[in-house]
Formats: sequence, structure tokens, C-alpha cells
Amino acid sequence: DEHQKAQVLMVDKVLEWSGVRPESPPATILDVGCGIGGSTRHIVTKYGCEAGTGITLSPYQARRAEEITAADANIDPQKSAVSFRVADALNQPFEDESFDLVWSLESGEHMPDKEKFVSELFRVLKPGGRVIVVTWCHRVLGKEEEKLSAYERLLLAVINKAYYLPDWVSVARYEALAEAEGFRDIQVDDWSPQVAPFWTAVLKTALTPNGLRGLLKSGTKTIRGAAVMPLMRLGFATGTIKFNLMTAVKPAKK
Repeated sequence: DEHQKAQVLMVDKVLEWSGVRPESPPATILDVGCGIGGSTRHIVTKYGCEAGTGITLSPYQARRAEEITAADANIDPQKSAVSFRVADALNQPFEDESFDLVWSLESGEHMPDKEKFVSELFRVLKPGGRVIVVTWCHRVLGKEEEKLSAYERLLLAVINKAYYLPDWVSVARYEALAEAEGFRDIQVDDWSPQVAPFWTAVLKTALTPNGLRGLLKSGTKTIRGAAVMPLMRLGFATGTIKFNLMTAVKPAKK
């Protein structure tokens, strides 16, 4: 499946960009907003992690993640404990300093309280551990700007309604929150040019006969999401929407 291959390639590129090296692999990882566990399984397999944990708000996703993992020949339960659970990313059910790597792929945009989100990522991370956040953001405001233009705000408001998203922030806001929380070695990047073509490809697929039939069968929620895909494409094309990365390290204890 080409989409799955592209997703795996992106995960690998993000890990490489973040400085996660095979020679010093994380023993324990947390995948925040894990979906059906694709990133969790890939990272555990790639680095031979002792334990991988994924959290999601969806009981269905957690159940499917467990089922797929149980059937995955690449996961040896004797060597790697991989588990998934329903949990709130803003109130995580873990002890402080539990994980070597905390990973969040396209879940930050769903968080209604970005400050609490970053705080929880810091709390559950072990000293010396690394966090990686990949998320949709709006563009960084210019020095003379106090807010996005009326047009940009309207564009994001329509997208939010379709995808049930809270207010957007810029990657500069994430960077500031991470610094205030105590993270060090903070790096950010913008991969929008690489990701923007994805929305064009999705649109082309959706507009094929098979795609349209699938949409009609999938219900109003999916149809509404598909209807705003051109707006996502427009947001990337105009520079309003960004696909941003942030990685940072929790300082080791002295």
C-alpha cells in the first residue's frame, strides 16, 4: 500500500531529523494520539524497544491497535511489551518520568489546551529523554501582526468545524511553551512543501468513482471532512497552514 509506505517513510525521516539514533535507541516510548498504533509498532520494531505504549481517546482505535499488534509477526511479545489504552493526553495515567521517547504525530492540533499538552509531555518524559511533536499549525505571525487576517481566521474556522478542531497555534507558540516548561535543545522545522501535495492526491482519489462511492457509504461526518479538503489544500497553498515539527530534550538531572 503506497499510502502506508509513505507514512512509514515520513516517520523515519522525522526520527532522523530529530536525532533519534539506532546506536542509542529509546528503551521505552509513548505514542500520544496513537490511532491504530502504526507509529508505535514501527518505532518499537525499528529500535528494538523494551516497551511501547499508545494512548487514544477512541476505544475502537485502542482495540484495533491491540488486534493488529497481536497479529504482527515483527512484534515479539517476549522482547517488546506493546500496549494501547484509552487515555486523555491532557491528563495522562502515567507516573512522572516514565518514557525515553514521547512521540506525537498529528494529534497536537486536536488538543484544546496546548499548554497542558506540552506540560504532560514534559512530565511523563524521563530526564535526558526526547519529545517529538508533528502537528498542523498556522503560520508564524509577523512582527507587526497581532493576529491572522480575517480571511485566514475564516478559513481555519470552517476547517475546525468540519474536523472538530480547537483553535490553532503557530509553531512559535509550541516553541515558547516548550521553553517555559523547561525543555532544552528545542528545534523546529516546516515540512509544508513536502506534505502539501498529499492533499491534492487525496482530492484526486476522492473524486474517482470508487472514491465517491466510498464517501457516500461512509456517512455525513466523513463527507463533511472530505468537503473541506480543498480548503486544507488552499491553506497550504497560501501559507496559512503549516505542517510543523518540534523536537526537544528534557534536561538530565544533575
